[in-house]
Amino acid sequence: MIRTVCVSLLLLAFGSLKLSAADRPIKVFILAGQSNMEGKGKVSLLEYQIAQPETRDLFAHWQKDGKWIERSDVRIKFLDRAGPLTIGYGSPKCIGPEIEFGTVVGNHYEEPVLLIKTAWGGRSLYRDFRSPSAGLPKDEVLQKMLTEMQKKKPEATLDDVKTPFGAAYRDMLKEVRETLADLKNQFPGATDLKYELCGLAWFQGWNDMINADYTAEYTVNLQHFIRDVRKDLDKPNLPFVIGQMGVDGEKATGNVQKFKEAQAAVLDAAEFKGNVALVKTDVFWDTAAEAVYKKGWRDNIDEWNKVGSDYPFHYLGSCRTMKDIGGALAKSMIELQPKK
Repeated sequence: MIRTVCVSLLLLAFGSLKLSAADRPIKVFILAGQSNMEGKGKVSLLEYQIAQPETRDLFAHWQKDGKWIERSDVRIKFLDRAGPLTIGYGSPKCIGPEIEFGTVVGNHYEEPVLLIKTAWGGRSLYRDFRSPSAGLPKDEVLQKMLTEMQKKKPEATLDDVKTPFGAAYRDMLKEVRETLADLKNQFPGATDLKYELCGLAWFQGWNDMINADYTAEYTVNLQHFIRDVRKDLDKPNLPFVIGQMGVDGEKATGNVQKFKEAQAAVLDAAEFKGNVALVKTDVFWDTAAEAVYKKGWRDNIDEWNKVGSDYPFHYLGSCRTMKDIGGALAKSMIELQPKK
């Protein structure tokens, strides 16, 4: 069972946060993407590693007196789950980038922080997160999709093909808007709540990377996505941080490398200079977990349970990798904030 404890005297009374002051709005960050933004580092692995002398210091700042910290100055809303930031806000019984992201921004700001996490596994930018200005694919592409769909569902229509396009984009906006309209439930006891939308961290790509056609459009589609998010949330220069694909680490080749180049090319647009950043995640690849995975994790299960908890496309379920990625995204986000 996950044990938690409140983190500081700051949490004794929300009145001490002065949330009603015009110059103290809640700092809001959106964490969006697919399964790796959800996070697949198992809590069971984290609990093992924090108890080991060689890995304890990696995660020690998430605990106090041997218990997992709850940060009521940093709140998180992840679909049907919400509360003070602590471990377990990844996929069920897992952590993702959110825990270290929230830790870094929470330590940086005097104001309270809210993370709105909108992530679903198996979603592509080509289809699911496709934003309005990208439009639909060409008619011949849609017709080909319809033909394939009708092999399994003969009664399928072209509308059935079109409907999934942009569905995750719309769900993301709906989740953000509904959460911002209901801040009293995120910060119980506080009044006259104001907020400042400070940025979006985007960590997504597997489903686009494994399809050459999707990869070919990724740069343009992500540029459309950034523009549309800013327009739809009425934040013209909303800071945007892209977590670049890091599967297989720095030695990645083939499709992975092509996809990484497509992500990096997004920043070639002059309008994104100084307000969009790319964070390399390959540098955080867990080589120790990879070594055990490659020699056969099933045949070395005891050793595997000490270093990894999922497949390579989920960064081996490495808790240290999830921590490092979250921290890097947060630091890059802070650097993009307008100078006052």
